[in-house]
Amino acid sequence: MLMDAARSSLLIVDVQENLGPVMAEPRQVYRNCTMLLRAAARLAVPVTISEQYPKGLGPTMGELLAEAPAGVVMEKLHFSCAAEPAILTRLRGFDRPQVVVAGIEAHVCVLQSALGLKAAGFEVFVVADACSSRIVGNHQMALSRMAAAGVAVVSTEMAVFEWLHVAGTPAFKDMIKLIK
Repeated sequence: MLMDAARSSLLIVDVQENLGPVMAEPRQVYRNCTMLLRAAARLAVPVTISEQYPKGLGPTMGELLAEAPAGVVMEKLHFSCAAEPAILTRLRGFDRPQVVVAGIEAHVCVLQSALGLKAAGFEVFVVADACSSRIVGNHQMALSRMAAAGVAVVSTEMAVFEWLHVAGTPAFKDMIKLIK
């Protein structure tokens, strides 16, 4: 089961100004989410960005918003994006069976979103190195639980190279600059 740009959408979960800085390795999460957003833009993969209670946790990190298309940020109160009717409707509206998920916290909103999307019939891929939790052990447990439930646990480079599918294209040449 490979990720396919023509069959995927990207979901970035709650990488927000007041939440991001307290995560383990926040810069890695920002860098890898940014790479995913750039690859999605280059390969026409639709994007959704969730924000958990932005009045309290702030907006999405500015560096991610700078790479995001207009109109993709959606507020939520449920921990799971799959439990938020507007987000689930948006993801279904893309008519793409795969959802590639990144964000924070891995053991709360990412986990519940991934499991909920899987239960809703999507093929779900969680990008481990574009996710984090405040406590590393919670991140690791979340990845193990998702994998045991049939969610594919992948890396940022796996997602980008599977979306690219082939070397030598203009898209490959653009993306390889980001990876190096």
